[in-house]
Amino acid sequence: MTDFTATRAMFDLPDGVIYLDGNSLGPLPRAVAARVARTITDEWGQMVITGWNRAGWMDLPARVGDRVGRLIGAPAGSVIMGDTLSIKVYQALASALELRPDRRVILSDTGNFPSDLYMADGLCRTLGPEYRLKTTAPELVESAIDDTVAVLMITEVDYRTGRKHDMARLIAKAHAHGALVVWDLAHSAGAFPVDVAGADADFAVGCSYKYLNSGPGGPAFIYVAPRLADKVRPALSGWLGHEAPFAFDLDYRPGAGIERMRVGTPPILQLVALDAALDVWDGVDMNDLRTRSLELQQIFIDRVATGAPDLRLASPVDGQARGSQVSFHHEDGYAIIQALIAEGVIGDFRAPDILRFGFTPLYLTPDDVAKAADLLCDIVQTRRWDRPEFKTRSKVT
Repeated sequence: MTDFTATRAMFDLPDGVIYLDGNSLGPLPRAVAARVARTITDEWGQMVITGWNRAGWMDLPARVGDRVGRLIGAPAGSVIMGDTLSIKVYQALASALELRPDRRVILSDTGNFPSDLYMADGLCRTLGPEYRLKTTAPELVESAIDDTVAVLMITEVDYRTGRKHDMARLIAKAHAHGALVVWDLAHSAGAFPVDVAGADADFAVGCSYKYLNSGPGGPAFIYVAPRLADKVRPALSGWLGHEAPFAFDLDYRPGAGIERMRVGTPPILQLVALDAALDVWDGVDMNDLRTRSLELQQIFIDRVATGAPDLRLASPVDGQARGSQVSFHHEDGYAIIQALIAEGVIGDFRAPDILRFGFTPLYLTPDDVAKAADLLCDIVQTRRWDRPEFKTRSKVT
């Protein structure tokens, strides 16, 4: 059994705060600051450029990629770290489209994260007017898959509502119609068990600063199924994806397998932060994590339903159909969240009316969740949110 008391002790949590926003930015694991400091002083400071060899910086994207791969059911050598999630979405989509040259449609859903849709739309405009992005309601995606679709691009967990797609089912349907599938695991990796290999996923991408706790702007990852890894040709053919980067060949030759999905110089300080953060996961059973996550979510849902019925559940009632977050509708959701933050419980808001809460068993207890729910209910009941300072929008919501 996973010891969640032990994992909680591995985080440097702010005093007096109950943090329900790890689905947006994970908190700081205690080991990260010292690890980054050593990298700065002992490696960058003393080794300078020799750190690329002596400290193993060049191998970090693959080594850390394997550690992330364990959490998403990917075999060794199939995940690489680097760049941002939007870049990895673009790489995966472009590669998948090239593997289906007779088709021109990218299918996604209206619950997908907007940046993914922007990248898909931009890629279609680059490739020409015959290419198009088609979107449908999340619950209609399966029925929209047909023989015209080249690539199905889906975020497994809806960033607004927490609704969770059935990965294996959609992959099977897409493959039956000859389409490839790109999964965005931004709200999946580290949130619940994922099995990209078992589900026969073609591509998967994700960020590392949410449930994986790599810190703001942490590097993204990309998975390419081993059966495709030596076939894909990356649209962003960066020098570190070259077969021999330091040959400085003027003609691009893709590296072997997942290495070809590297683009530019890896962000070493962010990678070592992630490497240290991943130590938390060494003793975690993902099935235990899922069980505890659903327990925490249910505590929150039940208390809010009783104490603040004006908050309408936006997430699926069935826990198995949710990721690791719970969302509610309220027309004054932004102000309610700001009032809640002011009293020590941090969630977040997503337009137009979503109050969003992430549940991370690594550092949240049932008592934390009950207290947070009760405070939320009290704020709604007393209308303490109805103050001008809580209605002024910040740049980040």
